[in-house]
Amino acid sequence: MRSPSRRAPRGSLFSGHDLLVLIVPLFIEQFLNTTVGMADSMMIASVGEAAVSGVSLVDSVMILINNIFAALATGGAVVAGQFLGMRDPDRAEQAGNQLLLFTAVLGAAVSVLLYLLSGFILGTVFGAIEPDVYAYAHTYLFIVALAAPFIAVYNAGAALFRTMGNSRISMTVSLIMNAVNICGNAVLIFGLRMGVSGAAIPTLLSRVLASFLMIQLLRRGDPSLPIHLRPADLRRFDGGLIRRILYIGIPNGLENSMFQLGKIMMLSLVSTFGTVSIAANAVGSTVCTFQSLPGTAIGLAMVTVIARCVGADDFEQVRFYTRRLMAVAYGAMIVFNSLILLSLPVITWLYHLSDETARLATIVLTIHGVFCMIIWPLSFTLPNALRAANDVKYCMIVAIFSMWVFRVGGGYLLATLGGFGMVGVWMAMILDWAFRTVCFVHRYRGEKWQRSIILKMQSTS
Repeated sequence: MRSPSRRAPRGSLFSGHDLLVLIVPLFIEQFLNTTVGMADSMMIASVGEAAVSGVSLVDSVMILINNIFAALATGGAVVAGQFLGMRDPDRAEQAGNQLLLFTAVLGAAVSVLLYLLSGFILGTVFGAIEPDVYAYAHTYLFIVALAAPFIAVYNAGAALFRTMGNSRISMTVSLIMNAVNICGNAVLIFGLRMGVSGAAIPTLLSRVLASFLMIQLLRRGDPSLPIHLRPADLRRFDGGLIRRILYIGIPNGLENSMFQLGKIMMLSLVSTFGTVSIAANAVGSTVCTFQSLPGTAIGLAMVTVIARCVGADDFEQVRFYTRRLMAVAYGAMIVFNSLILLSLPVITWLYHLSDETARLATIVLTIHGVFCMIIWPLSFTLPNALRAANDVKYCMIVAIFSMWVFRVGGGYLLATLGGFGMVGVWMAMILDWAFRTVCFVHRYRGEKWQRSIILKMQSTS
């Protein structure tokens, strides 16, 4: 393979300023989401460790649902972005509207399923959890299940604004959504003493507000942006565009779903080690999201940038911007994780954890933080370049295989036979990352994905 130039190609689609304007709001948005998640669990911690455990169990299901919608939103963003790269804004707008329609309908169906399967989820999937943990989980799920269609619409709208290069709008909506959530939690949990319900109700209301704002912003829209809400495109499904969206969204959704399902299975395993392990795992799961925040933000930017380059059929720019964004991701991950590792004593103190729970949480967060600086970007940020170029099947196969063999299989072996308990689950996670890194780096360094993955973005009848 020819060594690519490290200079910006002629006719570059994105200037350094363009990347900065795209990345900074994404970083702030991810920071807000993660900070509110941490604040949520800290507020719930005032109710007790059983409440933290119950909410964390339900949150693992809601994260699974959110990941499905995020995957579909990514599919729509890639399709719309490729049309924009081809300088076909009309088809990009049609793709955006079809994404909104499809995800809204799917979200309503998911909400109904959550109610129908609530007993199975809490009583079977999570196994024999303690009665007080079950009661808290049931209360929380009953309320937040209503949020599914609104989460779907919010994800779709945010992805569309990002693919247009305007991540500032999704950041602003996220800021409003999280402010409503955190203020509502403070009033209902501390003021009205509503416990877990006081955490669930603001979560629901903030998602409703966020989806409404996204719809209004897309309907009125900035005239300079190419994608707006068009009622005519929402009256029926466009089979051709939906298939294109699902070509990206389904493999990505399966990958994300299997990823979260594996995490739920591991959470079920962790629950067998008792409330201390569940609580430490819950705190670890919240803070570790913060540890991977820079790579997640750059990954979202990667989808926008690379989809445009692929639509323009310019793989020199694909590789140039992939290298540039990966360098930014590594720099940010090193700085962020160094600060978090130094702050772990303060973080565990803020959660009001028992000594044993704090000890376990510190161990797993140290493991996670160190490897975030070493291999996380290669295992999770880099494959977004492949996905944006339609190489989704390869990414899906690698991710699902690695999840079940290393994270799930390895987790059971290390946690039970290896005697590492809850910490063994986190050790297996690193094995999963390592395998992904080897596969994705090998794929990217080759050229097969360039020759075979481009879909001709022609109009369909």
